[in-house]
Amino acid sequence: MDLLVLIAKAADVCLKPWSHAVVPIDPSAAVELDDLNVRIECRDADGQRHPDRDLELEIYRSGDEVNLMLSWLDQPDLPMLWHGRHPVWMDAESGQRCSAPQDAAPLEALGRRLRSLVQPAADQLA
Repeated sequence: MDLLVLIAKAADVCLKPWSHAVVPIDPSAAVELDDLNVRIECRDADGQRHPDRDLELEIYRSGDEVNLMLSWLDQPDLPMLWHGRHPVWMDAESGQRCSAPQDAAPLEALGRRLRSLVQPAADQLA
């Protein structure tokens, strides 16, 4: 199954009741596990877009590990989630570690689910 579809399905499961579509930030870039940057677009049950809930997902390789960054698109005042072997919340402007926001659980669940999807595939590519 297409990686972008898998990402959208993972977002649907973890970020209920919203529906999601995944769009490459650079449409001309190849969809590759080692370096992927996408926008996760959010819609309600009626199909109405909610751009204030859109996320940016960056997946990249660091050595043998695949890491990911989840951040709120165009909302630098909200913290971002780095997920490698464990989740780390960071201030989006300074990059300094910070405490998790109150509504962190769904994003952390999405980070775990995405990492479990991509890390086995990355192991096969190594």
